[in-house]
Amino acid sequence: MSSRSGKSRSAANAVENVTMSLNERILRDCHALYVDEDRGLIRIAEDLGLTLLAPRKKISVLLIGNHSAGKSSFINWYIDEHVQRTGVAIETQGFTFVTSGKKRESLTGNATLHLYPHFKPLQKLDGVVEYLQTEISPSRQKRFSLVTFVDTPGLVDGDMKYPFDVEETILWLGNLADLIFVFFDPIGQALCKRTLNVVEKLNEEHSDRIRFYLTKADTAGDEKDRQRVLMQIVQELCKRPGLNKCGFDMPTIYVPSLIPKPARCENQLENVCVAIDKTINQTIQNTLNTLERDCETIATLTEQRLEKDRQDRSHNLRARSKGVLFGLLGFLLPLALLVHFLASESSNKFLSNVVSADIVDAVHTYLSPVAGLWQVIPSDYHHIALSVFAVFSLALLILAKFSSRTRPVLTSKAKRLLQEKSEFVSGHVKATKKQLYNDYLKQSVGAMDLA
Repeated sequence: MSSRSGKSRSAANAVENVTMSLNERILRDCHALYVDEDRGLIRIAEDLGLTLLAPRKKISVLLIGNHSAGKSSFINWYIDEHVQRTGVAIETQGFTFVTSGKKRESLTGNATLHLYPHFKPLQKLDGVVEYLQTEISPSRQKRFSLVTFVDTPGLVDGDMKYPFDVEETILWLGNLADLIFVFFDPIGQALCKRTLNVVEKLNEEHSDRIRFYLTKADTAGDEKDRQRVLMQIVQELCKRPGLNKCGFDMPTIYVPSLIPKPARCENQLENVCVAIDKTINQTIQNTLNTLERDCETIATLTEQRLEKDRQDRSHNLRARSKGVLFGLLGFLLPLALLVHFLASESSNKFLSNVVSADIVDAVHTYLSPVAGLWQVIPSDYHHIALSVFAVFSLALLILAKFSSRTRPVLTSKAKRLLQEKSEFVSGHVKATKKQLYNDYLKQSVGAMDLA
């Protein structure tokens, strides 16, 4: 039964590899190197006291803007499928994750968090989970297989109330997004204060991820009107200290399929795709670079652990030697005094009857230093000397106990497993990373240029 399941799994992986793009495979393989249950980098790092995060297999693009700014329409255009409702009314009232998959499917809030475990902290924000959903599409358009779009509620001013803290939620999502698209439409709500407040706060931490676009540019009138609208939006943005910067770029875009006749204004929609493509490529490079750094960190920590184990074993050997030495001294001193007293109190004739004469002579010879020391001490101070010797012996025994304390060391099995894991990371993982990097570079350079 297990062999059948293994064969079916291999067949499924083979089919998936055929339909999967190279960049998808690279991110998938990098992710697998981290999450493998037996020899994944996360598991190996945990044994070394290091916490690693598995790289994501897709980039996330957060879309924000006032209502009817064209966020949902852009997603539908990019994936070439109508998955998001569009209209002048506020259609998107919650947060929708739009991602690629095997078949068309819709997921609710809890299922969404199960699919995206790194978004589980959203549960701490009151009312958000009930307004989370995921739309899965089998579309293979553009580079959708490597992108997860996060469509946000349209932002409006006034008495509009949301069942959750919409600004706090968008700011939290912005911390995890790889790209943040801010859509301004030329009609009415482009200068929504709530939108500008959110953009200003996001710009404080993630200015390198934010891209501004004037959507529905075909509805802004002629070129003169469009320039006027752009100037008004840019001036309003520049009033905010955090957004006041030189070279403000805001391409004009519109979805061609939504207009009845060709527009006369320039459509820079391709710029949006270019921004996504660049982020995907940068993410792949960052993932491979992070994989290499993590391998080096694990190798360093492993060597440090093994070196520490060698030092601990050397320390334990010295500690045991000191303990034995002090322990022997602590026992031998009172023992020598005891034997001296027995030998001095007994006659040589009595001792000769018990043991041989040679042994008696040897005992007197070896105990002569003790006898000499004892004779030097006045008889009135013998009881004091005994007390001193007793305390000194006890001190030696206590010193033997404390000096013989050892440090924990790795068992032979644990040491062998640690060495095997280190060899696995240095050998298999690094070799896989090198091959993946070569595969990625071969898309843009020839094989002759690769070292």
